[in-house]
This record gives sequence, C-alpha cells and structure tokens, in this order.
Amino acid sequence: MRFDYRLQVFTLGIAALVATPFQSAQALSAREVGKIAQGVTVRIEGQNPGSGVLVKKQGETYTVLTAAHVVETEDEYEIITHDGQSYSLDYQRVKKFPGVDLALVEFESQTSYTIAEIGDSTQALSGTPIFVSGFPAPTTAITDRVFNFTQGSITANAKRPLADGYALVYSNSTLPGMSGGAVLDEQGSLIGIHGRADAEQQQQLTGAVYLKTGFNLGIPISTYLSFTDQGKTVPSSPSPSISESAELTADDWFLRAEKARQQNDNKAAIELYTRAIRLNADYANAYNNRGLLRQNFNDNKGAIADFEKAIQLNPDDSFAYNNRGNALSELGDREGAIADYSKAIQLNPVNAGAYYNRGIDRYRLGDNRGAIADFEKTIQLNPDNALAYNNRGNALSELGDLNGAIADYDKAIQLNPDYPGAYYNRGNTRFRLSDPNGAITDYDKAIQLNPDHAGAYYNRAIVRRSLGDRKGAIADMTEAAQLYKQLKNQKGYEDAMSMLEALPP
Repeated sequence: MRFDYRLQVFTLGIAALVATPFQSAQALSAREVGKIAQGVTVRIEGQNPGSGVLVKKQGETYTVLTAAHVVETEDEYEIITHDGQSYSLDYQRVKKFPGVDLALVEFESQTSYTIAEIGDSTQALSGTPIFVSGFPAPTTAITDRVFNFTQGSITANAKRPLADGYALVYSNSTLPGMSGGAVLDEQGSLIGIHGRADAEQQQQLTGAVYLKTGFNLGIPISTYLSFTDQGKTVPSSPSPSISESAELTADDWFLRAEKARQQNDNKAAIELYTRAIRLNADYANAYNNRGLLRQNFNDNKGAIADFEKAIQLNPDDSFAYNNRGNALSELGDREGAIADYSKAIQLNPVNAGAYYNRGIDRYRLGDNRGAIADFEKTIQLNPDNALAYNNRGNALSELGDLNGAIADYDKAIQLNPDYPGAYYNRGNTRFRLSDPNGAITDYDKAIQLNPDHAGAYYNRAIVRRSLGDRKGAIADMTEAAQLYKQLKNQKGYEDAMSMLEALPP
C-alpha cells in the first residue's frame, strides 16, 4: 500500500540574537498586543477579501491602510470593525500608492475606534519579536472569517526592497485573507503591512517526500510614511529608492534568496543564501533554508550540515529539528528522525508538521498505533489536512480496521477531490472488502488524475484478473511494467513481468 507524502517546513524561524538599540518603551505581553491588534485591525469584504489597519481619524472619517491588491479592482467593498459594524467603502476615494502594494481606503462613522500607533520599522532587526493580525478566508473547518493573531519574529529587514515595496520577512504563520493586516512590534505599534505569503504549497522532493514552504512578506511602515504624512497626500511618483550602488546587507541577500526560491530558481537561491551567510556567519535562517534547498537536490548530507548549524545557533528552533529529521529519514535513519521530530514537538507542541512526519516514520517502523496517534494530532491541529487522513487510513488498514480506513480515505477525497493517492488506497481497501467493482472505479480515477500511476495499473490488472477479464488484466499489467521501467523501479518492473507470465492463456 502506498504511503503518501512527507511534510517539511520551509521556515523563517528566529534568527541569531542581534543586539538592538535601547528602547525606552517597555515590551507588552502578547495578550496586551493582541488586544491592541483586535481594536485596530479591520476586515475587508469584497471581490478579493482581505484585512486593513485603522491609521487615521479626521472628524467622522476613518482612514484604513491596506495592501493595494486587496482593493485592486472596483467593487462593492465593506469594512467590518472589531465591534461587528459594517461600513460601505466609496471606491472613488481609494488612494493607491505608485510602485508599492499599499492603498488607503475611507469610511464614515460616528463610533469612536482606536487608531494604530505608528512605530519605527527601521528598528525591526533580525530576531525582533513581532505580531501579525488579520482575518483569514474561510476554510472547511472554520467557515467564518474570524480574527487571527500570530506571534513570530523578523527574519530580514532589507535596505533595498523587492518589487512593490516588500522588505520585511517574518516567521509568523499567516493565511489567505490576512493581506493588508497589521505587523506590530512588542509595544503594539504598527511597523508594517502584511501582504504576501506562499499558499501551503507541496513541492515533491522524492517519491514520498513533500515540502511545505512559508514565505511571509510585509511592507515597512516607513515606506508609507515616506509617501505621506499620515495619509494627507499621495504623490504622483514613487519616493526615492536607495542607490543601486548601496552595499547589500545579509538581509538583502536573504530577501533575494527568498524571491528566487519563490520563483523556483533554487540554484540561484542557494547561492544567495550563501552570500547572506558570508556577511553574517550566524544567520540561522539562511542555514535552515539553504539546507531545505540542498535536500531538494538530494544532497541530504549537505542539508543535515546546514540544519545542524541552524540548531547550534538557535537550539530552540523546532523547525530546524523537524527538517533535520526529514533528511535523516531520507538517509534511512528512522530512529534518528523520530528523535528529531520528538524534539521539535517538545519545543513546539503545535508543530503539526513534526507530528505528521513522526507518524510516517512510526508507520514505516511498524508502529501503527503510534502513527495513528500522530496523525490524529495532526488532524486536530489542521482539520483540512487530506494527507493526514489518507495516512491514518493506511495505518488503520494495517491494523485490520478496513471500514475505518475507508472512512478516512473518503474524508481525504472530500477535502481534496484531485488526490490520486487516496483513490488508489481506497481501491486497495475496497478490494480487500470484496468490492472489486468499487476498487476498479477508484483505480480508474487514480489513473485519470495521474496517468503515470504504475501501482494503479498494476492493482487494477489484479482485480480484472479476479473478475476473469484476462485481456484487460494483460493490458493493465503491460502498462504497469512500462511505467515501472520508465521510473527505474526495477522491483516493480520485475513483479509486473512475472505477473504477465503467470496470467493464464
């Protein structure tokens, strides 16, 4: 039975400690900052739902700063404040900033709302704790847009921004719908506007290893201030940029590496991370991310060296332990991998990826009950994870709970109707439950979604043979043999050829 997909985390975790100038303001607790964030963050409903931040009040007119792409197209937008009140937005009064992904929108209200205090984004150095707030888009598990407040740290604050003004990189967990939300410092002051993050992408590393990336970008509040004094005017041309001859910092190279990675130019990204490390030998995040890309090129030993350096620099980095665990697993050290996943979980008990990965290696070592416990924890933390349902189904099947396995495959397919592995596994289980026609239907779907699925052809051939369809069985087994040969899967090829020879005339 095929066991699908390892989850890795492309982290932007806490960087090495950097000395910061003395600040007279005392840091607030996360709860106190969260209360501020909830008061100043608004929900924006429209064609492209997003978030925004209250930055100005003049009379009964409130001004909201958001990402320009949230209000990119003319539409009927609504702004919903923390008290649930809804206000219409006059699109003709939307002010977009040239050259950067920022916009100002306005609404009228007699209610008194808190205005965000503007902070100093230049003091947001690598390792600085920050908070991001916004309203994620609905999901299967959470059907309403509810306020979300996450804690993390600055990974990079580049002098020379990317296109659209993005210069802040941070580790906070963000979701679609939070674009335009607040990036706050420990005093609850606004230091940036959240704008971009990779969706949870899956990038295949090997046949069963997948990579989860995280790429969170914000525009420093200093960019907004360079355009306008609290939004009074918007100039017709961009503010002056740093000279092209200005020396690039380690953060600049890191930001460019992240951009290259986002564009799937991984070789260039590795070189750019290396340049960042040359300027800052203690850049833990650069080691971590370079390690992930080295693993992408099957350089697991090089990846482990990078993850070990990241752990040496930041022993509390849950993600670096998780990622080293994946590399160890790829080299066959399952026990070492499980030890690393367990350490990652100890450091961060809500690290869903570490539970998921530990479940995979527990399954591979025959510990099905341990695997089920880990997949259940993954599902608890991420109810929309189709892969976890699929893999729990496999472990249940190994324990003989075939109906429970079918239920899990059904859920995986409900969450992701284009998931060939779940159809394939359900087909296997249906055949074991004496439902050959149902099995063939599932194999048909798996092949439709993935025409190179050798296992689906192989197993469909076996089912067709059991139904007396010799011609269909030969056709499927022949196709399976050809695909295994193309995939350089010698064992699969030999098994398919043996089955062809065994088919009765």
